[in-house]
Amino acid sequence: MAELSNKERMKIPRQPMPTQDPRVRRTNFSEVALGFDEEAMLREANRCIQCKKAPCVQGCPVEVPIPEFIAAMREGDMPQAVTIMKGKNNLPAICGRVCPQETQCEVVCTLGKKGDPVAIGRLERYLGDWELAERACPLIASDPTSARSMMIRSGSDC
Repeated sequence: MAELSNKERMKIPRQPMPTQDPRVRRTNFSEVALGFDEEAMLREANRCIQCKKAPCVQGCPVEVPIPEFIAAMREGDMPQAVTIMKGKNNLPAICGRVCPQETQCEVVCTLGKKGDPVAIGRLERYLGDWELAERACPLIASDPTSARSMMIRSGSDC
């Protein structure tokens, strides 16, 4: 995608979160919110104007470098976006669902002053789900004879 100006970015509407049809969801226990597909993720990531002072980072309790992971997502470099995210948050799939972004990072988003803020939590969820689906950050088995493994097996608090 060609580089957009901030003015063009501000004209992109906030992407709605797809949800299960009520007639379907009343018959199951699956999540109601379905998450973004790649196209919606790219549209939403392209809304971020990459603020120099990044008030969203100050609004985040763990100070995730939000503009950096969003920039990597919109460039299609998902492994780099995961690396950036994991520098501060090891659980993006969970935090993207349960963190109250609307009252933390999104409430101070510069775009929110003139319209809707960037859907940071939805992008975080997409990134976490992508990582889990792609196994981009596989679990590494520890040595079963290590002291840490012994403490875990014995029930010690690590």
